Amino acid sequence: MNYTKTYLTKAKHIISVVEKQEAAIKAVAELFAQSILNKRVVHLFGSGHSRMMVEEMWPRYGSFPGFNPIVELSLSFHNLVVGANGQRQAMFIENVSGLAPKILRNFDITEDDTALIISSSGCNVVPIEMAEEFRKRNVKVVALVSSLHLEGSDSKRKDGKKLTDFADYVLDTGAPLGDAMIEIEGLETPVSPGSTLGGVLLINALKAEIAAILQQNGKPPKVLASGKIVGEQRAAELFEMAYDEHAHNLARLFENVGKKK
Repeated sequence: MNYTKTYLTKAKHIISVVEKQEAAIKAVAELFAQSILNKRVVHLFGSGHSRMMVEEMWPRYGSFPGFNPIVELSLSFHNLVVGANGQRQAMFIENVSGLAPKILRNFDITEDDTALIISSSGCNVVPIEMAEEFRKRNVKVVALVSSLHLEGSDSKRKDGKKLTDFADYVLDTGAPLGDAMIEIEGLETPVSPGSTLGGVLLINALKAEIAAILQQNGKPPKVLASGKIVGEQRAAELFEMAYDEHAHNLARLFENVGKKK
């Protein structure tokens, strides 16, 4: 059995699933770009390993400001695994009702904002309540999920609602139920997940479409770029300008926190 070939074959299927969502990707990109053009932000949230998709969007090489990455360490700090700050606690906290509004209490959110909530299963409480809280604030929500895994899983919420119940748009990673894609002969459980691959494809397709819209509207994004491409001096300038713009975006998010509207 050629396990590498099998994984790559399944990865091609994931690419085909993402490819079929081109219209939805472009619609979401228009939505997100409009927030950035309005000098507001796209809020990004992911708990558990979904945190990786948040960081894939911003900040990293080939990315640009316009996003508010919301990453709670208590929900996504995995490297210790056990002991203090261990994985058991993170998985427990991920299903504690009431945490989402506490997180969003930190920000002045407006209807010009948009939100991307990433959750492979779409069934854990905190990501669902984050989407629900954004909806209460009249913010458009995009859910990035693994549709087969979501459909085959039970919500941890008492009312049975899932992330997609609070989403205006849904993007599908194409990963299978259970995420892991490779069956090893004699091994009880499959290995090698696919949701990260599909998620990264979706994030970077969105990023490209958003950048194009910003450019077409005369607002070229300040992209974090390698000095090997633009020269070391220009790369340093872009980094500083991008970080400054992000700081200004955050300042707007904090400016009216706690003030009565």
